[in-house]
Amino acid sequence: MDKINAKAVIGTNSWGGRAYGKALRGSYVEDSVIKEAMCEAREQGLMIYDIARDYGLGKAQKMLGEFADELDMDDIIISAKYTPLSRYRKGCVRRSFEKDLADVHRDYIDIYWLHLPTDIEQHLEEMIGLYNEGKIKHIGVSNFDLEECKLAKNILGKAEIPLYGVQNHYSLISREWEKNGMLGWCRENGISFWAWAVLEEGMLTDPRVKTKSSPMKFFMAPQKRKMHGLYRVMIAVAKRHCITVPQVAEAYCANKGIVPICGCRKPTQVKELAQAADIKLTSGEMRRLEKAADKSSATVLGADIFRIFVPRKR
Repeated sequence: MDKINAKAVIGTNSWGGRAYGKALRGSYVEDSVIKEAMCEAREQGLMIYDIARDYGLGKAQKMLGEFADELDMDDIIISAKYTPLSRYRKGCVRRSFEKDLADVHRDYIDIYWLHLPTDIEQHLEEMIGLYNEGKIKHIGVSNFDLEECKLAKNILGKAEIPLYGVQNHYSLISREWEKNGMLGWCRENGISFWAWAVLEEGMLTDPRVKTKSSPMKFFMAPQKRKMHGLYRVMIAVAKRHCITVPQVAEAYCANKGIVPICGCRKPTQVKELAQAADIKLTSGEMRRLEKAADKSSATVLGADIFRIFVPRKR
């Protein structure tokens, strides 16, 4: 089966109802605007949407299914996840998967990810069954460490199924997976690496631009005050390329060969993401960005943030 090549992915974690948008994101975006963003994504060639059952308090993937039907977008590529919040129970993946299909109005999912490294073998075996039935086209893992990725690759390999990708937290100021060998291993094995929290929930946006307050922005504000040196470098790079500060963070990942996943609710966000994925930063700019990021004392979402949901091994 041909591998899906992604340069950037539309995240949907910021989609949802009015209460969710205002309470957690600081603003609500009308459904009509999100539909406009989807049309812009098609124009820009960004056809992959990343969903999960809990995004938008359970509403995001239902919205994607409804909007895709209304806009006659049966060619979008859907990246969905099974999130094991408890030990493996027979049939748990299939039951969740069938709900996903109902939400997005499809009879298959393009890329299906095991969202946490819980009972890896048992959960992957159910996904392998769905793959062999033609209901899953590609299998990936998310929030796995390197050894867990190797285990997943071996399990899938025995079924003659390639590990499509790894979807983990990565950004300019959170580069653990590069330092511990994960990125190198993915490159050596032809495995895609997708990054979530590329903008660190707003920390890697322009500090000069005022936005509406939200609990997330309030939580991040003390950290942003520690990043003046990095912001100066990002602003200089943005000016040199005639782009925005968030685009610098997105372009940084793309220049590392990493696929950035960014929450897009507005057409402008989609267009900027597409542009950023094609921007070529110089080696000098990359070094300056990394040097400034390393000097920052900001505390960010750790690579192991979701490990608390993974039961201890028996």
